Amino acid sequence: MLKIISANLNGIRSATSKGFLDWLPAQDADFVCMQELKAQAPDMTAAMLNPEGYYGYFHYAEKKGYSGVGIYARQQPLQVIQGLGVPEIDAEGRYIELVYEGLSVVSVYLPSGSSGEHRQVAKFAFMEHFYKHLADLAQCGRKVVICGDWNIAHQEIDLKNWKGNLKNSGFLPEERAWMSAVLEELRWVDVYRRLHPETTGDAYTWWSNRGQAWAKNVGWRIDYHVATPCIAEYARTAAIYKEARFSDHAPLTIAYDWALQTA
Repeated sequence: MLKIISANLNGIRSATSKGFLDWLPAQDADFVCMQELKAQAPDMTAAMLNPEGYYGYFHYAEKKGYSGVGIYARQQPLQVIQGLGVPEIDAEGRYIELVYEGLSVVSVYLPSGSSGEHRQVAKFAFMEHFYKHLADLAQCGRKVVICGDWNIAHQEIDLKNWKGNLKNSGFLPEERAWMSAVLEELRWVDVYRRLHPETTGDAYTWWSNRGQAWAKNVGWRIDYHVATPCIAEYARTAAIYKEARFSDHAPLTIAYDWALQTA
């Protein structure tokens, strides 16, 4: 089985202090895709850089304490791709891809537009560039799994209070239509929904720190595995870990009945 975890850490230093790295060994994952590192290379400890049994690869944001993505991998890749080739996007550390024989694993962190109109504009710009990249990546000839925080709840069943969020970033009609186009026109697969097409409350992966969102399960499903059909069909189990909290997101783990070829 190929086991892949997606986890927005809301700060790798914070998540580590809450037990994230202690939790990892028992998960026996082949890949751990992380978002929102909120750290630069000098901030990283040896354990954060290379947990036992893993090679660590990172794309840090230029701004301190902001964004950043990374992947822990059991096997070294043939190639590491950092960024989308767009300077203003890549400065925020939002994309990293590990390339293997027959497989690519990606960690991506789409912008949130909730802090102001200027950030929503930046989010739409990212979506435009990313859509073109997704179109190309779908034709690369490899199986591809893209893990990450997409900051979009696609359907009404993907958040608790959908009626109250119709005009809010993360559930805007334009964002949802874009997500539909990724899945329907480009033929990418929302792997969790393939396995659990009707799950509501148990599907949430993020809860606001305001009010009693966690206690009342007023959540959103914004963390995804989005994959090419040729690997999505091998997905067998999906689990959202909620027994302990490492951040305001919960890790999403999906197991694929497929083995990465070793040299």
